[in-house]
Amino acid sequence: MSVRIGIRREDKSIWERRVPIVPEHARQLQAEQGIEVWVQPSDIRVFRDEEYVQVGARVTEDLSPCSVVLAVKEIPPDFFQPRHAYVFFAHVIKGQEYNMPMLKRMLELGCTLIDYEKVTDDLGRRLIFFGRHAGLAGMIDTLWALGQRLDWEGIPNPFDTLRQARQYDSLNEAQAAVAAVGERIAREGLPEQVSPLICGFAGYGNVFRGANEIVDLLPVREIQPAQVASVAQGGGDAHSELYKVVFKEEHMVERVEPSSPGTEFDLQEYYDYPERYRSVFHTYLPHLTVLVNCIYWEAKYPRLVTKADVRQLYEGDGTPRLRVIGDISCDVEGAIEATVKCTEPGDPVFVYDPFADQARDGVAGLGPVILAVDILPSELPRDSSEYFSGVLMEYVPAMAQADYEVPFDALDLPPEIKRAVIVYHGELTPDYRYLTQYLDL
Repeated sequence: MSVRIGIRREDKSIWERRVPIVPEHARQLQAEQGIEVWVQPSDIRVFRDEEYVQVGARVTEDLSPCSVVLAVKEIPPDFFQPRHAYVFFAHVIKGQEYNMPMLKRMLELGCTLIDYEKVTDDLGRRLIFFGRHAGLAGMIDTLWALGQRLDWEGIPNPFDTLRQARQYDSLNEAQAAVAAVGERIAREGLPEQVSPLICGFAGYGNVFRGANEIVDLLPVREIQPAQVASVAQGGGDAHSELYKVVFKEEHMVERVEPSSPGTEFDLQEYYDYPERYRSVFHTYLPHLTVLVNCIYWEAKYPRLVTKADVRQLYEGDGTPRLRVIGDISCDVEGAIEATVKCTEPGDPVFVYDPFADQARDGVAGLGPVILAVDILPSELPRDSSEYFSGVLMEYVPAMAQADYEVPFDALDLPPEIKRAVIVYHGELTPDYRYLTQYLDL
């Protein structure tokens, strides 16, 4: 019997053009592993149907003969087939209400769900992700949004030549455009109205690393959080370079009950007992021109920026320094409470009015511009798909050739993948039985 895998077309958004397996890797799977690759047709996918046909894949609407189907984003409940296995970003591990009907349907049909988000090594570190490309696209779009906002304010600026990441043919082209902005800054300087320009980054993981690759194409000087206030007041060569500051947990929170003098910040305690801590990020916020949020957030942690923090900025006289928040992590009313909605690449930003507590699309109006695109890697679809597919290829043969009829304990999958099996034979696996409480709701 032939081993087949299916690649489902993405249809959650007209902007979602990524694929889990690129044509070249589909060719390798067939030639080297004997695994047939079936692909649903798509008019928007960055890799055309013909590119899959040319490497020997079968383009067909019906993927039901494929026992394992791979996708990128969530799959609608009416797509699932009984006893089939599905591999995608399910967005269920936090009990996300909007995806509980999907999860319930998989349970009813006896399906198996493997979630990329939970593919981890022995230390719990994620192995398959688009984080770097979210950071790359998010930083490009944040700089674009800054240029648009300053244009609206009537301030000529070097960022006004930038386009969104999706409007470049490749990452290389986008990087060249940012580098050209950097040359212009070095040559002409930054506008006085936004100098010194301080860009703050919350977080230091994969998303930050992507964003940092972009900002480092500009003339930039890194400063420490303790220096932010003094630099904002005019320290340094304010016009010829940007200032970059990276905030870690120890900078963003403090203990509610102060520790003994000389006691160092305990990161593990913060992870284990976040209720013992409160945010102090509001002390930095008035000094930042741009804030880029790259942190993973859950409701148990203090917020980075509250709506009250934003309102306080705008209660004073004059224009606040803060122009743009690039919320790359994009949790609605999460770490950035003013992120009151997610956006799409075609309409990526809104202005948050802190007094009306509402969003107005575009860059005009009272309040900071917020970039809140929740599918940022889709703006670099070819580059991000090639990277993702390359990582995934290490595990595809094992997932395709596994016997999904055996009991879960006997399921022969690499441990990294087996840890990501959320549903098996229509039942939640032991590590994910906590999701029952959300399904019952």
